[in-house]
Amino acid sequence: MSLPKLRVPQARFLRSFLRFPQNLRFDTQDQKEHIVLLLRQHPLVNVPWILLALVLLLTPLLLSFFLTREILPPVYRLLVVILWYLFTLAYIFERFLLWYYNVYLVTDLRLVDIDFPSLLYREMTEARLDHVEEVSNKKGGYLRSLFDFGDVLVQTAGAIPEICFEDVPDPERVTKIIYDLIGKEERTKTP
Repeated sequence: MSLPKLRVPQARFLRSFLRFPQNLRFDTQDQKEHIVLLLRQHPLVNVPWILLALVLLLTPLLLSFFLTREILPPVYRLLVVILWYLFTLAYIFERFLLWYYNVYLVTDLRLVDIDFPSLLYREMTEARLDHVEEVSNKKGGYLRSLFDFGDVLVQTAGAIPEICFEDVPDPERVTKIIYDLIGKEERTKTP
């Protein structure tokens, strides 16, 4: 007798490595183009700003504990604390959005790197698969080796000589998928 398998729901929208994402489109996507991979930076790259956010969230509590002397009237202290938390929450929200929307897409026709250096500015870099000359990956250091993430470097013959997918999970697998797509693209072009 085997035990039934429990199906744990996953937050697919927060994943860093997603194969064949459903119900996802981007601005310049062709009608017959399909997204094969959606990549984000590994969640571990968020640890520094999350730790800073925790320090920022705890700062008013620590200051009120250590500062027993009343420097400001209670109304002003409350206003300062509210403003502090609003700025801290804005910082957290901005950092999360920058991580969430900086994505790397591998489609059956091209590679797309969508970067948001700030919330109001977007950079989009594309390379067709038939312009890709070489794909390599690198990961170095203890954390990258332990948690299996690194960079995928794509050399192209186009106007942009290199596209870099930074800190993506399982860079060897990403490289293999890109090479498989390039091979499939070449086989379809051969008469």
